[in-house]
Amino acid sequence: MRNDVVAALDIGGTKIAGGLVDSGGKLLVRAQRPTPADEDGDTVMAAVAAVLQDLASDVHWDQVSAVGIGSAGPVDASAGTVSPVNVPGWRDYPLVDRVAAAVGGLPITLIGDGVAMTAAEHWLGAARGRANALCMVVSTGVGGGLVLNGRPHPGPTGNAGHIGHISVDLDGDLCPCGARGCVERIASGPNIARRAHEGGWRPGPDGDSTAVAVARSARAGDPVARASFERAAQALAAGIAATATLVEIEIAVIGGGVAEAGEVLFSPLRRSLRDYATLSFVQRLDVVPAQMGTDAGLVGAAAAAWTPSGAVRPAPVASPAGSPAP
Repeated sequence: MRNDVVAALDIGGTKIAGGLVDSGGKLLVRAQRPTPADEDGDTVMAAVAAVLQDLASDVHWDQVSAVGIGSAGPVDASAGTVSPVNVPGWRDYPLVDRVAAAVGGLPITLIGDGVAMTAAEHWLGAARGRANALCMVVSTGVGGGLVLNGRPHPGPTGNAGHIGHISVDLDGDLCPCGARGCVERIASGPNIARRAHEGGWRPGPDGDSTAVAVARSARAGDPVARASFERAAQALAAGIAATATLVEIEIAVIGGGVAEAGEVLFSPLRRSLRDYATLSFVQRLDVVPAQMGTDAGLVGAAAAAWTPSGAVRPAPVASPAGSPAP
């Protein structure tokens, strides 16, 4: 039986967001705290608990009958634990048990944040109606998830499609995950900014040194800023092409803060993809921006909570008018 309202958590290295989501994917209320990523595990959990307390104060909380969590990974859905690369205080942290205790024993579903974004984009966004897709979050880190044969595919532990930790540079920089040359180490926002700084780029008068500022400079024609985004695009293209070759995806959907750079990222990405996706069955791969925005993780985590098995919610069949079927 479909729940009327579920509570959703979207946990990343920068922020912990929470929301109450109805069965149509509408976000009824939202709460947020910064992630104290460099603190101990219990301090991070205290921020999660504060978000849950904010949600519990809303009138819709009485209708909540489950909680969905999308967390930076890796996660282990089978054990209920998380070990996010960008939250050092959490290693094999028993997040499901801690959240269950905080919400009075409501059932909990845990998936990776990339899988959550994928569930949202397949349900209501850019991958809707597609049978095989890769959806990516390119932000502080790089995550992803897969849709295979018309259904999001979280895998046994909830990490399937974690493209950010595919190695695309065999002798590249060491990644916090322990491998070398990962997509994330090249294409994430902090690494785009780092590479630009190393190449001689400097912030403007406002002092903004993030990838957002690098994107502005690239848009204005700064060659160092452009080169950093082109390198990120090349890494993303290599990872996308490898994924497409393995499982024959037909579309790659890219969201997250870095994707907001627009054609500064997408133009060199599509160009680089032609160099990597060369086999006949991947040459028609579409690359498009995500549509669900910053709340995709919450909507996708909610979608997971509606399915008792823990698999994420399938996309609804579109009505003739194009609106979701009931």
